[in-house]
Amino acid sequence: MDALAQLVAKDEIRELAQLYARGIDRKDMGLLRTLYTDDAIDNHGPYSSGPVDRYFAFLERSLPHMHIGSHHICNHLISVDGDRATGEVYAIAWHLIPDGKDGLAHDIQSVRYVDNYRREGGRWLFAQRDVTFDMKMLLPAADHGEKPDPGQDVTYHMLRSALFARH
Repeated sequence: MDALAQLVAKDEIRELAQLYARGIDRKDMGLLRTLYTDDAIDNHGPYSSGPVDRYFAFLERSLPHMHIGSHHICNHLISVDGDRATGEVYAIAWHLIPDGKDGLAHDIQSVRYVDNYRREGGRWLFAQRDVTFDMKMLLPAADHGEKPDPGQDVTYHMLRSALFARH
């Protein structure tokens, strides 16, 4: 694979990781389902491990309770070999969640995604994600008012490109 093809592949894979963060933060299960191969595995630590459908079921149960989610991608190293690639994504994840005592908590995590990617039908997809948590912190949070409706996010109304559409 020549240098230009390597750069294009890496950029497409970086966008895949960014779309994942967007899908989680906007609670867009339709988008998330488009990011994985049919036979994908997602090992998400204590939350879910195994076939990606198990992870989707976990998300469908838990995302409605998350008031706000904000995933920030930091370092992303990628090695491409034809239609397969591997990578490591560092991320900071912040969630505003119920604390179980009628209040809210800041759930802050330093996350590493160890990924296997596969190009299918001209698109890069997650074939396997193994998630590790280098740090987890739970802190009390002040009331932030009403839980925002992710379907009403300003980006759906202001950004008309298909890239930003809700799935």
